[in-house]
Amino acid sequence: MEENMKEYTMELCGITRTLSFIPINETMAFASFVVLGDTELVAACAPKLAEMIGPVDAILTAEAKGIALAYEVSKCLGLNEFIVARKSEKSYMKDVVSASVHSITTTGEQHLYLDGVDASKIKNKRICIIDDVISTGESLHALEVLAQNAGAEVVKKAALLAEGNAANREDIVFLKKLPLFTKTDDGYGEMK
Repeated sequence: MEENMKEYTMELCGITRTLSFIPINETMAFASFVVLGDTELVAACAPKLAEMIGPVDAILTAEAKGIALAYEVSKCLGLNEFIVARKSEKSYMKDVVSASVHSITTTGEQHLYLDGVDASKIKNKRICIIDDVISTGESLHALEVLAQNAGAEVVKKAALLAEGNAANREDIVFLKKLPLFTKTDDGYGEMK
């Protein structure tokens, strides 16, 4: 592997993607992985992720980057629908269930919301939370709290990638580790 990279190339389920670096601070960066809109990658990865998830009653994701993946995994699992937690409360929502979130890719605190109708669909159900990348775990935790507030039992937590130390977690399933990177004089190097 190159010591000093200007971008990071990775392979996932036979598909290769080149990722740009996004600084976290003056010495570290992450490789920006955006699955939203990537039909080829989602279609290649969803069957393998669905196999790792196994039988569940429902899939829950947060808007927006996990939506396409949740859709495709739901199809692979034979589910008729999936539930999307919204990042803002909409006027049509009644009996709203909510939770708070901090994320490496989000500035400040955000909230997640479920309409009462969606919350009732997962009440007393065994669900899987899906995200594109698990990094700090804050978004995943907020989804878990949201699911619990709606009366669901979270039996699986899944993502395409686990970034940095998240890859050491034993409570998640994922397809590949995405490293973090340190700034060098000539680009970025993978953290060991």
